[in-house]
Amino acid sequence: MNFNLALPVGTTLDRFIMRKEKDFPYATGELSQLLRDIALAGKIVNREINRAGLLDVTGAFGQQNVQGEEQQKLDVIANIRFIRALRNGGEVCAIISEEEEEIIQTGNTKGKYIVAIDPLDGSSNIDVNVSIGTIFSIYRRKSETGCDGTLEDCLQNGTQQVAAGYIIYGSSTMLVYTTGNGVNGFTYEPSLGEFFLSHPDIKTPATGTVYSCNEGGVNSFPEGIKNYLNYCKENGYSGRYIGSLVADFHRNLLKGGIYIYPSTAKAPNGKLRLMYECNALAFIVEQAGGKATDGNRRIMELEPTELHQRCPLVIGSTEMVDKVEAFMKSEVAV
Repeated sequence: MNFNLALPVGTTLDRFIMRKEKDFPYATGELSQLLRDIALAGKIVNREINRAGLLDVTGAFGQQNVQGEEQQKLDVIANIRFIRALRNGGEVCAIISEEEEEIIQTGNTKGKYIVAIDPLDGSSNIDVNVSIGTIFSIYRRKSETGCDGTLEDCLQNGTQQVAAGYIIYGSSTMLVYTTGNGVNGFTYEPSLGEFFLSHPDIKTPATGTVYSCNEGGVNSFPEGIKNYLNYCKENGYSGRYIGSLVADFHRNLLKGGIYIYPSTAKAPNGKLRLMYECNALAFIVEQAGGKATDGNRRIMELEPTELHQRCPLVIGSTEMVDKVEAFMKSEVAV
């Protein structure tokens, strides 16, 4: 019999999660179910994105979010989809979203987890068919179960994450996540409706020759960042900037490189959100062997003081991030 006619399709996300549960002797299944809830919402959002041009859900929604940014229609749709999936799943007592000003109480007072989420990163690129994504962090609640989640539950630093990940909606849709034991990537097979393990145990290269930075505001960058960008150009590095954080990060994670969004005159604290973007990607990159800082301090050790706190971000291959930090220190020394 020719078994090549029916080769195995691979390991599904559900099966992978169940196998990994065995690595945690005290696991009770809630975190596994929570990851499945996120994957389900990701499949629904993927469907909405793929038919957005046909359903007239591209373009601006006509309102601004709490960040003062114009919401896109798909921002609103993705926010609703993820909140609904997390609320219905029952494992989450509270959610914080980049699109919402306050904590979202799910009504699941016995839920053990908090989720911080950017439902649709890079949504301004929807209209031009550029890759966009979802970013999420999962924390254990600190308060006693039986009541709503608290601000203290939501404002934990990145070292307290129990899981983090992102979904990238591009030429293929991928879910990449970590629970603190390495990073694994799953590619969506739409005809079967399943995520399959495609990138096991991702390790990012120690260095690379790609830098991702919006140099439009370079005149107001810190001198250390300016000097590093000049160093990149002098050494023949390639500038690659998509404008979707997930897409730039994903490429650099797999191939080696660095992403830089520094403080500027307009945004002295940086533009990216600590709770919804920076902590999650920092956890992932560290688990893959990379590094994430604000130019001076480890991202995951920054103490959040507000839900929508911003910070500069330098993230990617370890040797490249170290070089940025060296340039920043030399600026201070001067």
